[in-house]
Amino acid sequence: MDEEIELEEWAPGLVLIITLLGGFLRVLLLDTKGMWLDETFSVWLANQSISDILHWITRIDQHPPFYYLLLHIWIARFGNTPYYARLLSALFGTITIPIIYLIGKRMSGAVVGLAAAVILAFSLFNIYFAQETRMYTLLTFNATVAIYALVRLLTDSRSVMPIGIQFREYLHARSASGMVKPGSKSDFSYQDETHGQAGWRAWIFHHRWLHLQTIETDLAWIVFIVFSAATLLTHNTAVLFPLATNLFVLGLMLYQWIRKPETSPAFQAPSLGNWVKAQMGILFLWSPWMVAFIKQASRVYQEFWIPKPTWDAVIQVLKSFLNPSAPLPASYAMIIWSLYVLVLCLGLVYFRKKISQFLFLTALFVVPFLGELLVSIRRPIFFDRTLIWITIPLFLVLAAGIAQLKFRHLMILVLGILSAINLFSASDYYRFYQKEDWNTAAGYIALFAEKDDLVLFNSNFVEIPFNYYFEGYEEYYSIQVEKRGVPMDLFDSGVLEPRMTTKDIPGLISLLRGHDRVWLVYSHNSYTDPLGLIPQTLASQMKLTRMRDFYGGQVQLYVTP
Repeated sequence: MDEEIELEEWAPGLVLIITLLGGFLRVLLLDTKGMWLDETFSVWLANQSISDILHWITRIDQHPPFYYLLLHIWIARFGNTPYYARLLSALFGTITIPIIYLIGKRMSGAVVGLAAAVILAFSLFNIYFAQETRMYTLLTFNATVAIYALVRLLTDSRSVMPIGIQFREYLHARSASGMVKPGSKSDFSYQDETHGQAGWRAWIFHHRWLHLQTIETDLAWIVFIVFSAATLLTHNTAVLFPLATNLFVLGLMLYQWIRKPETSPAFQAPSLGNWVKAQMGILFLWSPWMVAFIKQASRVYQEFWIPKPTWDAVIQVLKSFLNPSAPLPASYAMIIWSLYVLVLCLGLVYFRKKISQFLFLTALFVVPFLGELLVSIRRPIFFDRTLIWITIPLFLVLAAGIAQLKFRHLMILVLGILSAINLFSASDYYRFYQKEDWNTAAGYIALFAEKDDLVLFNSNFVEIPFNYYFEGYEEYYSIQVEKRGVPMDLFDSGVLEPRMTTKDIPGLISLLRGHDRVWLVYSHNSYTDPLGLIPQTLASQMKLTRMRDFYGGQVQLYVTP
């Protein structure tokens, strides 16, 4: 008991240290890797006006607007260099760390919360996406805050009270007497606990913490509604988040209505009326995007680039969540996997007397995972990064497994081993992992470009990452070239990544007229030009004189003989 009290006292400081370490890993060498296609698309889109952002998203993208709008505000203040463009994601990834601690602490105590925070802080999967100018850490942050608010509601008997009643009672008490009257002491107390204190300590407690306690259940409902809607507005696959929460909460309501347990369960369902109101609030906040969501979903259903998931792909996604592949001999892989399996099994043992908590975490993990797989039967959407937020319940189960070890030194040892595995892998990521090197492509053409050269892009989408780096050269060296996407230009047609066919060859030949020098930036051709028609056509009309490979594609120069 003394150890638990001592840990509770030290926990805030430890969480701060863990968060700072996690933040350091997320900003470390943040700008050393090239901005790849999707990242530069985020920057390009965020640089548009708000009306244009919404226009282009609904026309060519498959994501909601929330992240792009935040990035629009962010880069207007800090600029769109690789460091600052990625820093927004790194910050969201960092502040998620103390939130997972709060979830674990609320569910099972400080040990589980601290272990979960450490696992998230050192998770290479989460570090990687915290260093990308994309919406995935924002998705995780929003979902994690919503999960925390829901956990508070499931562990608060006042969640059956009508939403808003605390606000009304609080305002009434304030207007009536200027003081908040005492309430039930079992769950919370309005009583002024500053007795015996004086000065600024009593003032802070009375005017902040005590008053916050009186309305915390209503605040939890508001946070759950707002951040659930924010999750939906961050990524379209997040529609599986409310599906998971509804399946669990409605199932818990049904179970408690049928069984009527005598002892207080780990989780207690809120009232049906409150839950319906919360879902209506979420739907109301998300509804402005509903029509655009349907349009985007129909486009994805017609054609999308993600391949059908295989069993190997499913295993690889699970593996990437845990990241057991450290730079060790292959013979050690089984030991690493066995350690993860052991900790997960211990997590199951930990929740044997808290079945409702285990089912809650299971629903948050399994429903989205299986949901994407089921949808992928008709149209593949199964992708590891879209499921990044389900690492939160997974890490909480791992943390519970570590807490099950009971002995503090053993817990520290196992947690240290898991963290070291991720740090070994992270060191390889920082040193060796490469992203598409569009700066090399842009610099090479800038070096040899001449006035009125034509620059062609087999995937009109890749004109965006090329321009991200090339515009600086254009301005500095006053380069004058014409840039066109083949078979259609993105900015003229509004069609994203059209495929090159034999019917498009005459149009390509007509583009060459009047140009003695033509550059081809050739990338992502497996999808947009699988038959290699563009270089074949250029070679039949002109002579290939220069070629430069870069990570992610190739630059070719064709000259009229």
